[in-house]
Amino acid sequence: MSDAVQPTAAEVRAAAEAVKTALDRHLAAVERRSGEDDPAVYEAFNQLAAAAEAYDELLYDRYDEVTPFEIPGTEDALPPYTGPEEPNALSVLIRRDYAVAEPQRLLAQAQRVEAADYDEGADGEASGTVHGALGILFGEFEPDEIASRHKEFGLEEGDSTLWVTAADDQTDPGEWLEAPFEGVDPQRVVCRFDVSTVFDDDLDDEDRAGGTRRRLPVDSDGDIEDELDTDLDEDDLEPMDADR
Repeated sequence: MSDAVQPTAAEVRAAAEAVKTALDRHLAAVERRSGEDDPAVYEAFNQLAAAAEAYDELLYDRYDEVTPFEIPGTEDALPPYTGPEEPNALSVLIRRDYAVAEPQRLLAQAQRVEAADYDEGADGEASGTVHGALGILFGEFEPDEIASRHKEFGLEEGDSTLWVTAADDQTDPGEWLEAPFEGVDPQRVVCRFDVSTVFDDDLDDEDRAGGTRRRLPVDSDGDIEDELDTDLDEDDLEPMDADR
């Protein structure tokens, strides 16, 4: 880093003083807290985390040194829970990101599902496009099944997260279908589980997957399971039509 953009020694010293001040405020808030989830403690915690992070960055930029402190991640930074102590209902919000790494494999698996579902000679246009194949596979398999077998479907995992939120009462049927993911109150999040490659330094892939994924059966009779080829060779994959 050039001298023109390096912080000055005075700026680093000021950041250190800000950490000391934030420490005092945090301790004072803890000493005066009114309960386990006192908002004042939460606010002081965030201020301390921000001050420590700023100091750590300036210290590194100026002196190429770091602190032994670790700034909590998103899972530890949830706001205090303010939902009901004994929830009558709950919502489970899940997001899983995938990249279509092998479109030909995706298409081949969708075509096998389509062949098992329809009589010979039925319209197979749906499985001939990537978006159509995705519709077939996600319509046939549970999301957990696809997560546990994503490579078989030509998908590559990205980040994922699972939130459990509490509610006072269960919603009426169809009430939220038009906008299912709007209006989530972070202060009603009971627990949350994130999976991302940014956590690779803390946990290996096997440990993370074991804590957040499970495999569900597709069909009690195993019909579709038998039709799918879980060990496709490159020679089995048909070339994609460039016009699709």
